[in-house]
Amino acid sequence: MAEIQNQEHPNGTLASFQHVPRFFKRVRDASPSLFMLNISVRLVSAFLPILILWIGKEIIDSVIELSQSDNNDYSRLWWFVGIEFVLVLLSDIFGRVITLTTTLVGNLYANESSVEIIQKTAQMDLQDLEDPEFYDKLERARRQTSNRITLLSDLLGQAQSLITITSLVIGLIVFEPWLVLLLVLAIIPSFINELKFTKESYGLAYRWSPERRELDYLRYIGASDVTAKEVKLFGLSDYISERFAKLADKYYVETKKLAIRRSSWGSLFNILGSLAYYSAYIFILLRVLAGVLTVGELTFLAGSFNRLRNSLQQMFARFSKITESSMYLKDYFDFIDLEVQRIPDDQIQPLPEDIEKGFVFENVSFKYPGTDHWVLKDLSFELRAKEKLALVGENGAGKTTLVKLLLRFYEPDKGRITLDGLDIRSFDKSSYQQYFGVIFQDYFKYGFTARDNIAVGEISKKEKMDLIQSAANQSLANEVIRTLPGKYEQQLGKRFAGGVELSGGQWQKIALARAYMKDAEVVILDEPTSALDARAEYEAFQRFIGLTKNKTAVIISHRFSTVRMADRILVLKDGGLLEIGTHDELLNNDGLYAELFSLQAMGYR
Repeated sequence: MAEIQNQEHPNGTLASFQHVPRFFKRVRDASPSLFMLNISVRLVSAFLPILILWIGKEIIDSVIELSQSDNNDYSRLWWFVGIEFVLVLLSDIFGRVITLTTTLVGNLYANESSVEIIQKTAQMDLQDLEDPEFYDKLERARRQTSNRITLLSDLLGQAQSLITITSLVIGLIVFEPWLVLLLVLAIIPSFINELKFTKESYGLAYRWSPERRELDYLRYIGASDVTAKEVKLFGLSDYISERFAKLADKYYVETKKLAIRRSSWGSLFNILGSLAYYSAYIFILLRVLAGVLTVGELTFLAGSFNRLRNSLQQMFARFSKITESSMYLKDYFDFIDLEVQRIPDDQIQPLPEDIEKGFVFENVSFKYPGTDHWVLKDLSFELRAKEKLALVGENGAGKTTLVKLLLRFYEPDKGRITLDGLDIRSFDKSSYQQYFGVIFQDYFKYGFTARDNIAVGEISKKEKMDLIQSAANQSLANEVIRTLPGKYEQQLGKRFAGGVELSGGQWQKIALARAYMKDAEVVILDEPTSALDARAEYEAFQRFIGLTKNKTAVIISHRFSTVRMADRILVLKDGGLLEIGTHDELLNNDGLYAELFSLQAMGYR
């Protein structure tokens, strides 16, 4: 199980920037050439504003000088105009190159990091995936994935702005250093304000992670083909929409309060910035009227001061966005860095190539995390090599939970499970789970083609059409595929264009074929044929028994006509072993199995 710590919302705003260097490294690794091109062009572009302003100053001073003299040599003027024209063109071209390379490298990294989240999620134990706290962390990590290009653009733009601002400040210092002090005094309050509200905005989103997940869930069940039948039948649309509206309104009230306060304080500090600008402008005008500065220097200083003010405001506004995104960046890396408990490599036992003895449950007890109810209690039995074992019991007896422990989706709280005498926890979990071919009763209906829906049983062999067709024949899925317009290439489900929806029984045949795709040592069927008619189910199980002749198999079913085909039958009651034996032995015992068998048989008379 992963170590998931219940972290409070981070108090250190600037501490979130510790992940930025790692972020840059990952972006660079996504495409070193695009990244370096972007950096180089930004570096050159950062100096263009001061150069354009300086050339503008020279043009104005040249015009005034020429107008006040008899000199008709305009070559110097046209030279400056030509230079300014080239700089403006370069500024536009460089801007487009920056946008293009930022988008491309950002998309490449976004793709890589999305894959990383999928792979990291796959490493988590099932109990992690069923933990609400884990999902809150996953939700915050996913939120950052949607802002990667924006964050990259803001970070690189911030570095570019810093160079531009530095050049503009130097330009002001050369002529009127007091203007810089006036500018700083006007900008600092706005900067502090942005920091404060950035932290509060992230804190609100952090606290509301569970509620936002619920809002997403309500959106899904309120507008989904999967839930549409029950929503219509039970008249749930009003209930779902009212529940969504109530929760959304509460979130809106919280965000509204924050937005109003942020906007109000922002407006106040913007007034201070405007006062500073016009104070500086008046100061420059007075200096020009006094003959200290030229008209060209007036335009240079006024333009530099205005550009500097706007750049600083943009930088601080961008800084608040970067700070917030960096906090989500922290959530992303925290998720990626989650420690998954693994046994040391030197303690991993090799899996047996062939099962010789089988599996043994030794006094196994288990309860789901966060509950006090023991689903399995002191359970002991043997699953012999190459045996077909059926699990029988009333709902809630622990049949599916037993299978989950066998597959190591969970680990026993007490006792142990062994394979050929070795604790299954001593095997590499991933390799151990590849031992099994499994179809659960809640199998997933993939929005793939029929071919790919079968191939997911052994996706590494998705190109082996002969294997896919063989699996379809064995599961009777070939009868379904024969009726489809596109045969094996037919899109299934209505989620995508051209898709065909199947009946429950047809889907089960497709899903059952997945179990035959893998040449697994152990095959587990958990109610895989509940939607099939009696004849189809009987034929499917007859084939299953024949095809798993030299394999170990576990079958969960409520239909005793199929259960009786197993070598032995294990009867569970309240999480414990009640009976175990062959069909005939259990009937002679006159216990729960005999009672359930008689009740079901009466229904067919």
